[in-house]
Amino acid sequence: MTLDQSTVSQDARPIVGAGHTALSVVIPCFNEEEGLGELLDRTRAAAAARFPERFEIILIDDGSTDNSWERMRAAARADARIRLIRLSRNHGHQLALTAGLSIASGDLVFVIDADLQDPPELLAAMVDRMQADQADVVFGVRRQREGETYFKKFSASLFYRLLSRHSEIDLPLDAGDFRLMTARVARALCAMPEQERFIRGMVSWLGLKQVPFEYDREPRFAGQTKYPLKKMLRLAGDAFMGFSMIPLRFAAQFAGLMFAILLGVTGYALFSWIAFDTVSGWTSLMVLVAFTSAVQFLLLAVIGEYIGRTYLGQKRRPLFVVDEVVGVDPVHVDRVRQARSGLSDGGLWL
Repeated sequence: MTLDQSTVSQDARPIVGAGHTALSVVIPCFNEEEGLGELLDRTRAAAAARFPERFEIILIDDGSTDNSWERMRAAARADARIRLIRLSRNHGHQLALTAGLSIASGDLVFVIDADLQDPPELLAAMVDRMQADQADVVFGVRRQREGETYFKKFSASLFYRLLSRHSEIDLPLDAGDFRLMTARVARALCAMPEQERFIRGMVSWLGLKQVPFEYDREPRFAGQTKYPLKKMLRLAGDAFMGFSMIPLRFAAQFAGLMFAILLGVTGYALFSWIAFDTVSGWTSLMVLVAFTSAVQFLLLAVIGEYIGRTYLGQKRRPLFVVDEVVGVDPVHVDRVRQARSGLSDGGLWL
């Protein structure tokens, strides 16, 4: 009797099959020409040590303006295990990561950033942890963050704790996108239709067995951070809007507080009119009107943000546009293209 994979018990489920790609390493890149050589050398060595000749490295060029793409093409010509995706413009880290996940063919998928702050050499230990716990996801938890400013460390710590406290799902603290996952988790992520994507939150939402892996984050190997304050704030907004109702609830609570204050002011005005015969204070009245108007605009802005995101989601535009693919089996690309029906809820493959 042949058992379907879904009927095999959790204890018996192998995390890697035999005879095909065992590992896909997915690396979004944006203007990373300075560190690309070191990135590939270290990643190849880490993957080959655990899965000799049974791995692929997927590099996604997220609209780089330097020579990253040329160096990627040269690397792919020298190593057939390297796959390349070039997006038509800078779509952002989370969508570039989604593009890479969509063509990953390995039983396991290892997500790492191109700046080498997350050491690829931890792959073997993370695989061991996944096998020992029979988990679907092993996510990196940062013990130390070397080479980052105090503001970056403080703001990141505050962000994770606020989001974890107010989210409707269990989001791990101090965990980024550095993780090892099974193929079924990667497929599930690609099937989720969010436009404003927060990958680490989406992984947590999926459930399944997920275990932490503590490590020390290293300084960036070369170049400058690709996550300035503006992008950090955008990512934080995507996280809170996508996985928490706190902005709307804050607006409701603030509106309730203002209503209570206005009731108090109204009571005071009536008392003054009865007891003192007059209510003076044109300035106070104007301040009150201006303040309440400002609060109304604030509340409308929060509500408008949710309405705007709903509107953009209903457009069902492709998450990303792929300009060129190198080193990937055309049959596999066609399969991905057909699965996404060209446009709906996925990427547009030109």
